[in-house]
Amino acid sequence: MEPIIQLTREPLDRNALVEAVTHASVGGIVIFEGVVRGNARGKQVRYLEYDAYIEMAKEQIRAIVAEAERRWGVERVAVAHRFGRLEIGETSVIIVVATPHRAEAFEACHYIIDTLKTTVPIWKKEVATDGEEWVEG
Repeated sequence: MEPIIQLTREPLDRNALVEAVTHASVGGIVIFEGVVRGNARGKQVRYLEYDAYIEMAKEQIRAIVAEAERRWGVERVAVAHRFGRLEIGETSVIIVVATPHRAEAFEACHYIIDTLKTTVPIWKKEVATDGEEWVEG
């Protein structure tokens, strides 16, 4: 199955992503959901703004997923990330990984989110009560 890769301004649908990767051949499904929190580095966050170089981001996510498939036998995967303005409590990213066994699903999901946050051209601006700044991840 081709990986599902979504970059969108619309709210993410966790249930639809899980349903899309569920299959009789997989024994482990791991879900990571990143949510906008109200504080960071001692600041009170009002909201986040994400921007992305969409086509390059999709290409790099495909490469990350291909490496996860090679290393951990990932059979099915969905990666969805929002961009635009996100309020506190909104979901910014969902990764769903399905493998024959649970350990590989956990390891692959961890690899995908960590690599995505450090290599994919998606930028985050934190708007706090005392100003705003572009931050990593």
